[in-house]
Amino acid sequence: MAIRNASALWQGTLLEGSGTVRTGQGGYEGNYSFRSRFQEGEGTNPEELIGAAHAGCFSMALSKALTDAGFPPTSVETSAAVHLEPVEGAQTVTRIDLVTTGDVPGIDEAEFQKLAEATKTGCPISRLLAPGTEITLTASLA
Repeated sequence: MAIRNASALWQGTLLEGSGTVRTGQGGYEGNYSFRSRFQEGEGTNPEELIGAAHAGCFSMALSKALTDAGFPPTSVETSAAVHLEPVEGAQTVTRIDLVTTGDVPGIDEAEFQKLAEATKTGCPISRLLAPGTEITLTASLA
């Protein structure tokens, strides 16, 4: 099976330093800092990257589930809101709220909801995060 790589370089102290994160195949490179992570500074942060990974994984997995059920989608768009908050004195990702919209010809609402819920628990990133993180899902048809 595939092994995927990413890297990060941090220079300086926590408050004044800054860093760069990169995906292994060069698809993404971005700057991050204390301000971009814990305040409203410019750049990215690990939680946004987790959100992007989760949204991307979920959209692909739901597309597969829909296709396997006989409803190939025109599109699946997902956003992920990653909640970072202190738990017992340590910053912790406590919840991820997925919001997805599917443009899926021929499917009814009940079938779409069933497949979306199954995907929420079955996509690889959900499976990674679920043991310690609450995952919510709001799914709708376009």
